[in-house]
Parts: sequence; structure tokens; C-alpha cells
Amino acid sequence: MTEDVIIVENLTKIFNRNLVAVDHISFNVKRGEIFGLLGPNGAGKTTTINMLTTILKPTEGRAFILGYDVVKHASIVRRLIGIVPQEYTADEDLTGYENIILCGDLYGIPRDISKKRAIELLELMELMRFKDKKVETYSGGMRRRLELACGLINRPKVLFLDEPTLGLDVQTRSAIWNYIKRLKEEYDMTILMTTHYMEEADSLCDRIAIIDYGKIVITGTPQELKNSIGSDIMEVIIKEGDDVTNILKDIDYVKEVRRRNDGSYIVRLGNGEVAAPLIIDHLRQKGYHVIKLSISKPTLDEVFLTYTGRAMRDSEEARETIMSQRITLRRARR
Repeated sequence: MTEDVIIVENLTKIFNRNLVAVDHISFNVKRGEIFGLLGPNGAGKTTTINMLTTILKPTEGRAFILGYDVVKHASIVRRLIGIVPQEYTADEDLTGYENIILCGDLYGIPRDISKKRAIELLELMELMRFKDKKVETYSGGMRRRLELACGLINRPKVLFLDEPTLGLDVQTRSAIWNYIKRLKEEYDMTILMTTHYMEEADSLCDRIAIIDYGKIVITGTPQELKNSIGSDIMEVIIKEGDDVTNILKDIDYVKEVRRRNDGSYIVRLGNGEVAAPLIIDHLRQKGYHVIKLSISKPTLDEVFLTYTGRAMRDSEEARETIMSQRITLRRARR
């Protein structure tokens, strides 16, 4: 995993001359890697994928897929990649099998080859017994697996997944994760995916780029990102109702103290295991009684908060984006 399959250099997209959707982002994706763009709705994730898959032309910057410029060699790039968009694209009046064959026709794949591949993909996605059922009868999870199958009909070197589990329940989402992991393990496929689910990025991605307001703020493995904020998180509850914020701040290893509305404290620590007994002893010496103390490691939520200054949030989006997401969610819930 040393070869860069995707190279992005200062990629920028400006709409209507003043709306900066993607702002000079740069990153690379290595062969066989699952790389995640993690950010809230409206952060520029889908616009980035649309540029990398030749749907949109960049305003500035360059991007290469397997050495081919996405603008200068767009037709070659299209043959090398697969894409599973956020919206459901399968024709509901066709069967699952017919949809895959249709995608093969669009790629110009001979029918005798696409028929064999369609059966292989239906088996891979565990949809064989539903292959002759119309897609309108499929559940949300089945539809997403069919979209994955359609995206693989041309045997792509690189697969793009845009919010692959949007609108799915927790159990179905976990199942889709397993299929994505199989693609990487069995086919050594390079995957670039977007998501706004922290748990999804943490579970699936080898490396993550956090993107907010069109800018990449930090890139690294999930563990590197957590380690970068260098803190354990401790929750402290004392019996007394006094505010002990300043007392906690004076204790060694304590970096930050935040008092919640319910009177509990969130304490950011340099070394939780060492700091915990110090906090208990210090508070006891001051006449306070600790009734709860728990330590947790940093999460991607805390990483996002640290580097963007806010929790993951839904930003205002274009009406077209909102409507397309509503359609996706409605279909997923059937």
C-alpha cells in the first residue's frame, strides 16, 4: 500500500463565481486503502466526489486517478472507476438482475460477459434469490447492495461511495459495512467514501480527512486523529453542589474543565490513569466527595470538535440536495 492511486492537488470548485464549495483541498489515497471524507452535510464531500468522477470540472487544482488527469483523460478515468451515488439510481420497474445488465450496457460491456458478472455480483451481495424481483419490492438494505453491485459491473480499480449507508437502520448499516470490507479484502479494491457518521468512518476507514466548509482540516488514521488531541476524557460527579471548576483546573495533568448544567464535570486530561487518583485525593482534601468518576478515550466527535470548534452540524444546503436526500431516505425506509 505504497502507490498513490488518487492524488488531489489544491482542488477547488466555485459555483456562480462566489460560492466556494471546495476550497483548495489536497490529499492522496493509497492502493488498497479505504479513505474517508468525514464531514457534515454541505461540507463539500459530494462536490469533491463529483470532480474526481469527472461529473464536475474543477475551478482550480488537479486530480489524478491511477495517473490519469480527471479533466484531460476523463473518458479513461470513467472506465477505471465505479461509483455508488448517494441517491438510489436503480430502475424500480426492472428486476435486480436487469438493472445490473443495464449498467453493463452503459459501460459497453458485451452481454455474454455482463451476464456472468451480474450473477457473480448478485451472489456476492446475497441477492440471488431476489434477482428476478422488481426493485420496487426491495428493502433499503437490498437497494443499497444492488447499487454496490451496479457500481462493480465494470470491475473498477477504484470505487467511490457517497454516503453509502444514508437512511439505513443500524443493523442494515452494519451489514453494508461488512460488504464494503469484503470488497477491500477480497478484491484489493481502493475505496474513497464520504460519510457524516463518526462510527462509520472509525469502523471502515484506514485513513480519514475531516472536511468542513470545503476545507480539509486534518488527515490521518482514526487512531492518529484521536491521539492528536492528546487527551483522555473524564466525567466527575461530586456529592456537594459547589462549583469546583477552579479546584480541578489546578490539578496536575488537567487541561480543560467544563461544568455541565446537571452539575457534573467533563475534564480533559493528559494522562487519565495517573490523574484519576490525584483528582480524588485533591477533592477529598478540600472536603468534597466523589460519587462518580469515569475515564474514556477521545472519540472522532471530540476530534471534530477540537479542530473545527463545533460539533458535527447540518448546514444549509441547496434545495436540490435536500430534496434528493429526502427521496433517498423515503426509499431506504420502504
